[in-house]
Amino acid sequence: MFTGIIENTAKIVSIKPNESNLTFTLTCPFVNQLKVDQSIAHNGVCLTVTAINLSENTYNVTAIEETLLRSNLSDLKVNALVNIERCLKLDSLLDGHLVQGHVDTTGVCTNVIETGGSWKYYFEYVDHNKDGYITVEKGSVTVNGVSLTVVDSGNNTFSVAIIPYTYEHTNFKTLQIGHKVNLEFDIVGKYIAKLLAKTNHL
Repeated sequence: MFTGIIENTAKIVSIKPNESNLTFTLTCPFVNQLKVDQSIAHNGVCLTVTAINLSENTYNVTAIEETLLRSNLSDLKVNALVNIERCLKLDSLLDGHLVQGHVDTTGVCTNVIETGGSWKYYFEYVDHNKDGYITVEKGSVTVNGVSLTVVDSGNNTFSVAIIPYTYEHTNFKTLQIGHKVNLEFDIVGKYIAKLLAKTNHL
């Protein structure tokens, strides 16, 4: 379980195919604090640390085929920046919202508008969920692992506002129109959608 509050960005050092999987080697400022079997969200995708190389300040994670199909990890290249967050501690303050690290779908950035010191990003996504995904104005959504507040909500579209701190400390500074992002919708909203769908079928 995560909060969507990004700790740092990790840079991809190498990407190696392993049958239908991909193994990513990354570097970040706190590699010496990591341990094998630890869960870390990468662009909002929960992945397990499989190896650590302290002499090179790197660690490895592996994404299986299902993860690659449902996320933007297969689009990443060497030197790309990835938003990372270690899992939530039970005694920690919940500054974002409850994030599972399970990507629902991907979306595409359709527009970026600078608004006097902040930025407004617009996204469009395909809804493959039979119960429907829900974005509610002023509700929560996770974009590339970042917990954000929905500004505008439309039919399979929404926008979010990015403050300078988030812009500088995440990979939003590299996000451009046409780029694919990982989306995880609010778990409470997903439960409500499922309950409503069942009620409507009664």
